[in-house]
Amino acid sequence: MRKTTQAKIIQHDVEINQAALALRAMSHPLRLKILCVLGDREFSVQEIVAAVGTTQSNISQHLAILRDKDVLRARRDANRVYYRIGDTRTLKLIGLMRDVFCGEDD
Repeated sequence: MRKTTQAKIIQHDVEINQAALALRAMSHPLRLKILCVLGDREFSVQEIVAAVGTTQSNISQHLAILRDKDVLRARRDANRVYYRIGDTRTLKLIGLMRDVFCGEDD
């Protein structure tokens, strides 16, 4: 490996580690399903529960994990919390995952 390439990789260690943590969080089947539901849109917790088909408590736990790993962003509006994918790079990845795994036809 050339020194300049190796130096660039080392410079990006923080981003690489963050990506690894995010990918680990996304790898759970229910979390992947949540991400497939969200895509490039924003949904309330109640809408996610209805689309995914499990309990609100279960969904909330998984949403918290995705939020903690910076995969999702949350927005509160009165008594509802809305979630969306928080980073354009992650949005691209989710778009690809939806194409490959979620059966989305565009």
